[in-house]
Amino acid sequence: MERISEHVSYKEGVRSNTATRLDIDNTPDGYAEANMAAIAYNIFEPLRKWVGGPIKINSFFRSKKLNQAIGGSSRSQHCQGRAMDLDDTFGYKTNAEMFNYIADNLNYDQIIWEFGDDENPDWVHVSYVSEDENRGRALRAYKEKGKTKYLML
Repeated sequence: MERISEHVSYKEGVRSNTATRLDIDNTPDGYAEANMAAIAYNIFEPLRKWVGGPIKINSFFRSKKLNQAIGGSSRSQHCQGRAMDLDDTFGYKTNAEMFNYIADNLNYDQIIWEFGDDENPDWVHVSYVSEDENRGRALRAYKEKGKTKYLML
């Protein structure tokens, strides 16, 4: 597989500096690849069209071993290829604008305003399960006494 969707390469979907550094295999199975295609087509592509330019994918698929190495949640949807972390690195739209566009226009499972401040999150976490099973859950992540907590929006 060379491309997951028009604007997401397979290489981009599995890339991880941590996996490279620790020599962790970050290869998705067929189930995860199908999920990666679903979120790419249903979330990323419509978002990218609206943004009008590239969007940085900070994290997409994570093997269980990689997820553990970075301290990710044991229930992380990244391990199933169902979640992506997006960043406004290229400056076409802010993370806040992307968060609000997804929340208002797309059928998503979960969207998280990841840290940052009231104006802009540091990045946007979004997940997709299926048209029928998505929960449409919006959260805000924040730190309290060194622990990550979530507030329902």
